[in-house]
Parts: sequence; C-alpha cells; structure tokens
Amino acid sequence: MKYLLMIYGNKEKWSSLPPEQLQEVIAKQDAFNTRYRESGELLGAYGLGDADEAKLVRRVNGQAAVTDGPYLETKEYMASFYLLDVPDEARALEIAADMPSADQDPVELWPVPHEAPQS
Repeated sequence: MKYLLMIYGNKEKWSSLPPEQLQEVIAKQDAFNTRYRESGELLGAYGLGDADEAKLVRRVNGQAAVTDGPYLETKEYMASFYLLDVPDEARALEIAADMPSADQDPVELWPVPHEAPQS
C-alpha cells in the first residue's frame, strides 16, 4: 500500500536556525531518506520551493491563466512530501513517527488508494 507523508514548513522558523543547526537538520533528514530508500519503503522524497515561488494555474476560456500563489492565510505551507510503499498502515505510521522533525512538527499521513496505470 502506498502512503504520502507531508511535512509543513515555516520560512521564519527555517531562516532563524543558525547554519550549523540547519546542517544538522539536513543531515538527519538525509539519514532518514537513505535508511528507508535502502529498505525499499521510500519511493521518493521531494522538497518544495518556498511558497512565494509557487504559482496557481487555472484554465480560462481554454487558455492557461497563471497567477502568483498560493494565497496562504497561514505561515505554514507544504514544504516536502514523501511517497512510501509499505505492507500496511501500521508500518507507514512507524516510519512517519521516525521522521526527524516529528518531535517538533506533525507529519501528515495520507493513504494513496489509487494509482494511474503506467503505459
């Protein structure tokens, strides 16, 4: 079963970390990624750009209409996501709880019950 882990970020929080602490956080996350990639349970780990780099895309009269976005009403935004392939929810929960930042920030766990067929 596939699961999506979502981690939220806060630009102010990250920019307030001293460089050596930021490097420590990155090293812990890299170790997490390596451990679960090597076990075959982590299919992908993706960090997203800052929210001020995101765009909203709509189709208006058949044409793409692109605006800056998202228009967040909070300081927190999705900062990264991870795709797991594990036997069951219990294992997904174990991995989510092992996320290095889970003792400070919650990790959202979403089941992925549908996958588009690959050609």
